[in-house]
Amino acid sequence: MKVVVIGGGAAGMVAAIMASRKGHQVVIVEKMRSLGRKLSITGKGRCNITNATEMENFIKNVPGNGKFLYSAFNQFTNQDAINFFNEIGVKTKVERGERIFPVSDSALEVIDKLKKELDRQKVRVIVDTKVEDIIVQETKNENNEIIQKVKAVKVETGIIECEKVILATGGKSYPTTGSTGDGYNFAEKLGHTIITPKPSLVPVEVYEKDIVQIQGVSLKNVGIKFLDGKKNVYEDFGEMLFTHYGVSGPTILSGSAHLLRVKNIEEKFKNRNISINIDLKPALTTEKLESRIQRDFEKYTKKQFKNSLGDLLPGKLINYIVEKSGIPEDKQTDQITREERRRLAELLKNLEFKVKKFRPIEEAIITAGGVSTKEINSSTMESKLVSGLFFAGEIIDVDAYTGGFNLQIAYSTAFVAANNL
Repeated sequence: MKVVVIGGGAAGMVAAIMASRKGHQVVIVEKMRSLGRKLSITGKGRCNITNATEMENFIKNVPGNGKFLYSAFNQFTNQDAINFFNEIGVKTKVERGERIFPVSDSALEVIDKLKKELDRQKVRVIVDTKVEDIIVQETKNENNEIIQKVKAVKVETGIIECEKVILATGGKSYPTTGSTGDGYNFAEKLGHTIITPKPSLVPVEVYEKDIVQIQGVSLKNVGIKFLDGKKNVYEDFGEMLFTHYGVSGPTILSGSAHLLRVKNIEEKFKNRNISINIDLKPALTTEKLESRIQRDFEKYTKKQFKNSLGDLLPGKLINYIVEKSGIPEDKQTDQITREERRRLAELLKNLEFKVKKFRPIEEAIITAGGVSTKEINSSTMESKLVSGLFFAGEIIDVDAYTGGFNLQIAYSTAFVAANNL
């Protein structure tokens, strides 16, 4: 059977390999000059392949239509993914948060091994070529109903006849890697509903312009909370980064996926109802932190306040905190009052910023939204509207948190599509 896979990312490559292993004649068409462009930047270039947690936890980590993936996750599990990558020559290891990485810490190795397997499976790879259309023909089924059936794929250079198409073009995040939403146009033209694409796993901007003073400051082992008024939307512990516009880093990106689902979120941003509270010293209570500050002040007695915080804070953060504390920077430590110490401790435990908006979808790690899951058979990944049209990966209206879950979605849906051609 002739199969065209549109899109040469993680989902497209795995789908092509699996389809070829089933004996199909497979062609991948990729508009970029090389395969796996987005895969090359995942996990900061290290490629967080999947997660080692129990499969029952995967759906909990997919806030966007997780239940739709129940069958796919069962048909191709995280262990199946690990076995697959080991089999094609990628050795793996487990890190914090049960994240699975290649031993080489190289996303480029993962791409290289996938390409070699495509070659081994005799998959025809066409790069630097845009797909212009999916051609269908209308036929009648046994109930005399008119159905659309895949016939061919039109590319810039001509027509590729086929019986099946796997659409794996990704979403709209990181458009420089080729994810520009082309697949949505193809699917919509064939009658599919597109749930409006929105950024997920994305940095956020804040209203406080003075945050530019601490841009580039990276923090580990801090606590963060996103609040809707006084209601806790999300809390986490780990790494974050201050930027010229706001905040980023793993904890912030995960939090954004929760914020995305807050009702009337754009209106709440506008009204300054959404805040992020950062606990710079989560291991200490406010009282213990106050005692620690007092010890530091005694250690640096007679020194100016601004010169007494080196043991407590990163150097690049000190001036900002001094300014926010309201304590005169040149005040001697032995002159600082108990009330001022308390205020400083509370500031370090609860550094607050008002969230203004999400950064653009182009900066998001993944896209929330896409082809409606109601129009896709969850057991086969085949379109319910077009016979012979299958979907895999981020083009589907599913999205997960960080930690390897989104790549597992890519493999699982790719496997199911290829296995049900």
